[in-house]
Amino acid sequence: MLIAVLSDIHDNIWNLERVLPRLGEAEALLFCGDFCAPFTLKMMADGFSGAVHCVFGNNDGDALLLSQVAHQSDNVTLYSLMGELELGGRKIAFIHDPYIASGLAASGKYDAVFSGHTHKHKVEKIGPTLWANPGEVMGRFGQPSFGLYDTGSGEFTLHAI
Repeated sequence: MLIAVLSDIHDNIWNLERVLPRLGEAEALLFCGDFCAPFTLKMMADGFSGAVHCVFGNNDGDALLLSQVAHQSDNVTLYSLMGELELGGRKIAFIHDPYIASGLAASGKYDAVFSGHTHKHKVEKIGPTLWANPGEVMGRFGQPSFGLYDTGSGEFTLHAI
């Protein structure tokens, strides 16, 4: 199973518009926080045909409206600060905060942990657990990017936008 991993859009819907068509083979999308406005979540929900799993970041302003957009979308699950699920036979956690993510990865409870916040892509192993940050869709602090996680191989690949 192929899973798209995005973070830190910060309302850059123009970059998001460039990303969504490139996620065609992915069956699920994990979003690690910082949509900013609810219209960004709506665009993700409408532009991706698979399941969309999202957590809040530190710059997501209108939690009520984000929750309403998620509820009105058939394919969106909005977790609070952390999402935990099993996809493609892999136990996965995702969160915005990298400091908490490092602890989740070190726990050994998950096959993969994904985080955002730093706007910098990162891929490392902590014991048997993959810990990855897909970088930022926003593009303010460098080359915008997203990631694809293959549950079959356990590999995470970064893709420039």
